[in-house]
Amino acid sequence: MANKTSQHILSTSANLLGFCLFVITSLHIANLTEIHIIDELTSLVAVLLTFSSIFSFISIRTANSKRENLLEKIADYLFLFSLIGILIIILFITFNFI
Repeated sequence: MANKTSQHILSTSANLLGFCLFVITSLHIANLTEIHIIDELTSLVAVLLTFSSIFSFISIRTANSKRENLLEKIADYLFLFSLIGILIIILFITFNFI
């Protein structure tokens, strides 16, 4: 059996994906699309979170223990990179609007 962090990664990734879509939508509604770096970085993080959700879901559903561990590790790393990306997005937003 794997570490079973996949359930937590799946739910948290889905929530953070909603955050990313909210940021993208807010930038477009406020006509702040000239800040391309935030828009593009948020889109990249959204893609990473989507793949993290997919890998964690497949990890939960697989019966093969070796494959479960590998998929969970991939989901873990994608989630970590996504969190770092969200930190960078927050820093960009903070420094652009101060």
